[in-house]
Amino acid sequence: MMESGGRIRVRLPATSANLGPGFDTAAVALDFYLTVEAEPAAEFSIAASGRDADRCGALEDNLVIELYRTLMEREGRESRPLAIRMENEIPLGMGCGSSAAGRLAAIVLANHFGQFGWTGDRVLAEASELEGHPDNAAACWLGGFVASGTLGGGVQVAHVPAPDDWRAIVVLPTEPLATSTARAVLPAIYARPDVVTNLQAVAMLGLAFAQGRGDLLKVAMTDRVHQPYRLAICPLLPTLLPLAGQSGILGVALSGAGPAVLAIVENEAAAESAALAIHAALQGVQRPELLVCRFQGEGTCVVELARTSTEEPYCSGF
Repeated sequence: MMESGGRIRVRLPATSANLGPGFDTAAVALDFYLTVEAEPAAEFSIAASGRDADRCGALEDNLVIELYRTLMEREGRESRPLAIRMENEIPLGMGCGSSAAGRLAAIVLANHFGQFGWTGDRVLAEASELEGHPDNAAACWLGGFVASGTLGGGVQVAHVPAPDDWRAIVVLPTEPLATSTARAVLPAIYARPDVVTNLQAVAMLGLAFAQGRGDLLKVAMTDRVHQPYRLAICPLLPTLLPLAGQSGILGVALSGAGPAVLAIVENEAAAESAALAIHAALQGVQRPELLVCRFQGEGTCVVELARTSTEEPYCSGF
């Protein structure tokens, strides 16, 4: 085992939150990732590749570096410069958990290089507080399907693996959407029938994932709390919602706050027909990008790298 504070690699999965009715509560991990490798250096640098490489590689206004520095200063540690290599597969500003992945990456780096000694629970609590809600952070950290909340004075999470057969299709529009903009359109007060409908749906949603009940998803991903108010700013949603129950598509919802849309498909064989149905429905609207992926059972993987020619890793034990 190498000395503390050496080179480290962190792989963090994308996530899709809300899943319809589980507003700020439910989320699931997806199998595309943000991977960050870092080691001490004379000055900060980022070599970025993948999606949005220019933004990820910028030293100014960089979420990972700024939060790393903030945490080191807050905990009374010297902000050791890092040479960072970053490979990003998560679309930014699309509702796929890019901010949760970035914040968790920064927290892990600060915990490692600052030798905070934080447990996994503390890391998740810090990320949840920074996000303002625990759903994306919990799914990114733990993997699988999560139900989460800030109850009893802390972050509480229950999680289960998603069914092996199910697949996800993330439908990406051409333009991102800021979460703050998506939240600004929501009302402050809801009618009781809308709240009851969401409670019924989210109860079924959790059991659908736990029991592999794909037949429940069409109704279990029904929402009256946020999606009706986001239709105007998430233009793919009204066209794709009616596809639930067709062409192997089990359920459809905004991915997080949008603007991307998540379609859950019954199995790998149905993914092609589902994708064709999505493209056909969106003809004349726009030509979206489709990411066909699996649900990710594992959460964030933290590996310290030995300074040897073979670079044999060992996993850190949160």
